[in-house]
Amino acid sequence: MFNIPAITCALTAVLLLSGSYHFLQATKSCQRTDQINRVLHGIMNVLMAAMLWNLVPSTVLAQIAVLTGAALWFVIQAVARSEFKTLCAGSQGRLKCLYHSLSMAGAAVMLAMMGQVTTGPVPAGGISMSNAHHSMAHAAAPSTAAATLDHSPGLAIWLTVLFAAAAVVFIFLLARRRVTKTTLDDAATSRPSVRAEHGLEALGAAVMAMMFATMS
Repeated sequence: MFNIPAITCALTAVLLLSGSYHFLQATKSCQRTDQINRVLHGIMNVLMAAMLWNLVPSTVLAQIAVLTGAALWFVIQAVARSEFKTLCAGSQGRLKCLYHSLSMAGAAVMLAMMGQVTTGPVPAGGISMSNAHHSMAHAAAPSTAAATLDHSPGLAIWLTVLFAAAAVVFIFLLARRRVTKTTLDDAATSRPSVRAEHGLEALGAAVMAMMFATMS
């Protein structure tokens, strides 16, 4: 699917716009933890956009390390004691951090499954993730972990379903937010921000689901 230029460019635009939004919000935030979270989200979006075009494959291990570290960072926030109010607070905040940890881990797993160290030229319109996935089986001296992931289409199917379900949940939350009655102050301040967050989460989950679907 991703060897179609229009689709690849559209997904790239979504990821880069989402990443730019997170970087912009990081500069506006006054809280250090929120700044770190925003930057990590921006980095994840940029890495996923690069993944579509098979850019800098020589740094794939470093990219996986960054995403894995980001996943652990969100797990730490989710399980932190309630006294640390700058971290995830409340049940909703903890669930949010757990999902962000899952999305970071999902991006890392996607990189590992793809293993995009291809020797041939990149197809027009970006890589074909399905072809790149199967080409790993013929790569010289693959690592045990990469080989295991390469032969696990079932994992890709489960992750496709998981992120597709997440996209549906965020779309539902976005729709519910539109019909919920709020005060004028809420409508002028927090509501647009929450809508933007839910919209970006829905888009991000949908993109993750589409990318995993091509690897199943």
